[in-house]
Amino acid sequence: MLSNAYWALAHWRRALWRRWHTADKTAWVAVGVVLVALAGLTAGMQMHVERGEQRREAARAVELENLECLARNVYFESRGEPPAGMRAVAEVTMNRVASRLYPDSVCAVVYQKNWDSIRKRYVGAFSWTEFDTLPEPEGEAWRRAREVAEAAFYRRAPVTLPGVLHFHATHIRPEWSKEKTMVARIGRHAFYR
Repeated sequence: MLSNAYWALAHWRRALWRRWHTADKTAWVAVGVVLVALAGLTAGMQMHVERGEQRREAARAVELENLECLARNVYFESRGEPPAGMRAVAEVTMNRVASRLYPDSVCAVVYQKNWDSIRKRYVGAFSWTEFDTLPEPEGEAWRRAREVAEAAFYRRAPVTLPGVLHFHATHIRPEWSKEKTMVARIGRHAFYR
């Protein structure tokens, strides 16, 4: 009985083999090509989607980093100021990002260093960036600085100082201020175009 099953299976295999080798395979080749193309297209689309997600995640990480830089700048430059003063500092920072005279990211603007020929060293555009250590921002002032930074960063705040790129504390009078036009005094800061 086992022998009959073996011979039947062998006969069936030979018949299938003979049919395969004598049949027209054009349709099979066409189906195979379509299946390979579909598999390649599916794999390509999946890679494209994954790359797009990676790009969006990377862009979101850069966006959050720039928002953090802006919030820190608002906090360290104006945490004791009225809300209008904090908004003005944020706006000046964003004006610099938009200006062709400055770097094109918030963090690059905030941490920009320029050569000072009088001091014979590089100095930060914002004084707080020159300190080696600073306390971590915290409390109500940090919460307000983040809110102000978000409003400026996402352009939800009205523009009150268009084109203003400079400011300083009112208790000092930097040399560069003589060459600029003062447009506002808000809290303890003077703002210049």
